[in-house]
Amino acid sequence: MSDLQTIVLGGGCFWCTEAVYVNVRGVLDVESGYSNGTVQRPSYEQVCTGTTGHNEVVKLTYDLREISTRQILEIFFVVHDPTTLNRQGNDVGTQYRSGIYYTTDEQKQVADDLIRWMSQEKLFGRPIVTEVLALDNYWPAEEYHQDFFAKNPTQGYCMAVAGPKVAKFRKTFAELAKA
Repeated sequence: MSDLQTIVLGGGCFWCTEAVYVNVRGVLDVESGYSNGTVQRPSYEQVCTGTTGHNEVVKLTYDLREISTRQILEIFFVVHDPTTLNRQGNDVGTQYRSGIYYTTDEQKQVADDLIRWMSQEKLFGRPIVTEVLALDNYWPAEEYHQDFFAKNPTQGYCMAVAGPKVAKFRKTFAELAKA
């Protein structure tokens, strides 16, 4: 098994998820995109209709020598709500569903085990609805979506939604934050 891994996560708006993971030690690359839908090369406008089946996601490349798949997923479950079907806060639609799209059998096993444990412990008080599926039909988002939070920190959505998620990550996982 290679030390470099790729996993794709859907935790609501990709601007927020990307803003968190660019700060994680061991994460080498974060790309916003669309996955697990039916249309080839979907546009943002198409995905926003909710008819393509795609999810707004981030594709992470990470180094297992610095961070484990379980740690990647623990962060994921802290910075979004895995109990709301097709919704994160005010963002509503199938493109905002909670999803883990694995590229290895080991990632699937880690995700299934973690969800099973969190469900048994009733950590969220409601059932976890996160889908765990093999990555399919991934396409990068348009350039203006890449590094959106870094380029637009004073934009309203970034200040109201993405900023607090980054702060929550830094508080909860200080030992995993890049210096």
